[in-house]
Amino acid sequence: MNPAPTPLSQLNQRIEQLLELARRLDEENRQLRSQQEQWQQERAALISKNDQARSRVEAMIQRLKALEHNA
Repeated sequence: MNPAPTPLSQLNQRIEQLLELARRLDEENRQLRSQQEQWQQERAALISKNDQARSRVEAMIQRLKALEHNA
């Protein structure tokens, strides 16, 4: 038969559990921050591509209008 755990051993066990939880949460937090940074970079790249595409379309529209006026 195992002796009943003492309050001190229970406290020690709980502290160990909380420390492990803190380590896991810290690692998860690091991963989430890394993902967030990647998404922010991807978003910036997509915004840039969108702006470039918009500029090209606007330039084409201007050329078409110029051709229309010259015709």
